[in-house]
Parts: sequence; structure tokens; C-alpha cells
Amino acid sequence: MNNTTKRLVFSAAAIALAQVTSMIKVLEMPMGGSVTLLSMLFIVLIGYWFGPSAGLITGAAYGLLQFMIEPVFYTIPQMLTDYPLAFGALGFAGFFHKQKHGLIIGYLAGVLGRYFFSFLSGVIFFASYAPDNMAAPLYSLVYNGSYLGTEAAITLILLALPPVSKALQQVKHIVSEE
Repeated sequence: MNNTTKRLVFSAAAIALAQVTSMIKVLEMPMGGSVTLLSMLFIVLIGYWFGPSAGLITGAAYGLLQFMIEPVFYTIPQMLTDYPLAFGALGFAGFFHKQKHGLIIGYLAGVLGRYFFSFLSGVIFFASYAPDNMAAPLYSLVYNGSYLGTEAAITLILLALPPVSKALQQVKHIVSEE
């Protein structure tokens, strides 16, 4: 299997796994966003295995799929910020694919990228939902951080487990074989 085909197959599988696990919600927020069963990890893995361009494209494609399945649409800029940009940012993990502890660092970078776009969307498009006694930026930080931070913490704990870390390193080795 050539490298392009391998990337395409792994990316499609990651999107499918991310979509299925995104439907298993541990916690669902009232205005959108949820803690899922590791759904962000599958997109991050593509960046980690194949580099930033594959990760960013896979993340953006996944974001569009998320929009098609559970759309929240007010304006085109809001849709772009909440879906392809936010989920595409998970591909930032690819910038760390050659570093020691690259998966952990990359996962954090991807989640922080998604957090940035979710925060931005909250401030620009959803500020009216902030309580009267709270500034919109603080509300967006807390609201988006609550579900993204929780899922990130759960995932990082799992990734730190030696059997999981070893298994993912073995998969990375298999993926990188020509």
C-alpha cells in the first residue's frame, strides 16, 4: 500500500472512530459541546502519525461531518469557526510528530487549538448567553474549558498509561513502514 493510500485509509478510519465515539457522551453541555469517549484523540493521532497537513485536513473534514450530523448554524463565519477550524486545529498535533513525547505534546496543542476557536466563537457569536454578572470572554473560557479540559484530562491520563503508550508507539511504527 503506498503512503497516500495508507494516509487516506487511516484518516477515514479515524474520522469514523471519532464520529462513533463522539456519540458516546459522558457529559453534554446545555449550549453545545460535550465530553465524549476520546473522540478528539482519533483525529490527533492522524496528525501524530502522518504530520500536520494530514492532521489539519482530517480534522477539518471531521468538523464538516460533525456539522452535517449535529448542525448548529447561525452564520457562515460561526459555522466555519465552530466546525472546520475548531476541529481542524486538532491537527496541530502533527507539528510534534517527530518529538519525544510528541503524542502528549501534540494532543495538548490540538486541544488548545480547538479551545482557541471554540473560545473565539463563544466571544464573537455566543456572548449573549453569558450571565449578566460575567464578561463574555470569561464565560467563553469557562464554558468551553469545562468540557474540553475534562475530556483532555481523561485522555491524557489514558495516554500516560504504559500499555496504552506502548501500543500507540507500535501502531506508529506500523503506520510509518513503507
